[in-house]
Amino acid sequence: MKKLSIKALTLFILLVAIEQNQAYPIFDSENREIRRLEAVRLIQQGELRGSKQPSGALLSLEQVDIRLANQKYLEIPEIDEAFTRKVKRYLRGNLNRYSISVLDLSDPDNPKYAQHAGENRRNPGSVGKIIVAIGLFQALAYAYPDDIEARQKILRNTIVTADQFILSDHHEVRFWDAEKNRVRQRALRRGDTGSLWEYLDWMLSASSNAAASMVMKEAMLIRHFGKEYPVSIEESDQFFKESPKKELKNLLVETIQAPLRRNGIDLEQLRQGSFFTWKGKRLVQGTNSYGTTHELMDLMLKMEQGNLVDDFSSREIKRLLYMTERRIRYASHPALKNSAVYFKSGSLYKCEDDLDPEFVCEKYHGNVLNLMNSVAIIETPAGENHLHYIVTLTSNILKQNSAVAHQTLAMRIHRLIEKMNPAIQGKK
Repeated sequence: MKKLSIKALTLFILLVAIEQNQAYPIFDSENREIRRLEAVRLIQQGELRGSKQPSGALLSLEQVDIRLANQKYLEIPEIDEAFTRKVKRYLRGNLNRYSISVLDLSDPDNPKYAQHAGENRRNPGSVGKIIVAIGLFQALAYAYPDDIEARQKILRNTIVTADQFILSDHHEVRFWDAEKNRVRQRALRRGDTGSLWEYLDWMLSASSNAAASMVMKEAMLIRHFGKEYPVSIEESDQFFKESPKKELKNLLVETIQAPLRRNGIDLEQLRQGSFFTWKGKRLVQGTNSYGTTHELMDLMLKMEQGNLVDDFSSREIKRLLYMTERRIRYASHPALKNSAVYFKSGSLYKCEDDLDPEFVCEKYHGNVLNLMNSVAIIETPAGENHLHYIVTLTSNILKQNSAVAHQTLAMRIHRLIEKMNPAIQGKK
């Protein structure tokens, strides 16, 4: 990113995308119509040049599953003070800059929970795109409550065409060119087409703001039209053009926020309030967005239980979060290379030159605001899952590389979980 120096003015940069980290199982997923996965498979098989996956990223589709479907009533336990003290030691003098929740599920009959500042609200950034996915899957469930096959057909066969809602976003997504046997990377443009599955993947893997806004739009259409969806481009355009602004705002709330309440999430602690692009915000008025690590933990736990919408939806959202390409930030430490990682991250930083004339504004180094958010489910080793834990984390450490800070913290927490479960570790 090019640095912009603006004297006496605030530089505000919203980084809700995650560079090139890609998700979704690369094997046995042909029916999802996510075309870029073909390139990932070819690279892994040595038929195409590129970086291969770590061992933790090679699970098949069927191996990526929710882990607590038989424990649907499990709740976040009381805070374990000894566990919390150990976690807080890793925050190295920045206690007031961190919020963190860690849930160790390695012994599912005796879960342990650590939390520091878990009720502090911060902007969730790209982590809010998980909420968008929940809204879309909930809309499908309302339309087809007893017909999973119909939902899959909508996801697989509906072709979405990028329109004005994508304006504007510079984050690149991957396009697989089968004829030329190559991958192209660029930002979404108006007229780009892909299946609804593919747009979900672009939203959660490349963290494309443009794709997220298109998914939000389609979720609103599904919620409004029900079984009449998909509708033509003309019908869609007419709906958003002619519907009163207040009705569109209410529909956005009903589509994206109401499903959280329905699924037991406290909207005072976690909310995605608006579109991810300026044009989307202009076309449909939204509200503000915020989240706490405690409520994000509750969200991730409910996903593992199959309590986000239903088992099908929870499982598919978890699959969309599976890290199968370049791991970054919290997910990038080599200590996790043998682990299956289900991950989403987002950042928001702000620089002001007048505060420090010698300061150089860089990515993830904000001197006014330097938010970094991470949610991660870790299964170690992948496919055997002796260790199983969830981390939700937000930070605002000024003038430091927050991506590196989260990476280092990931290693320390992983080693701590290993030490806490010596008998389970011995199964390796």
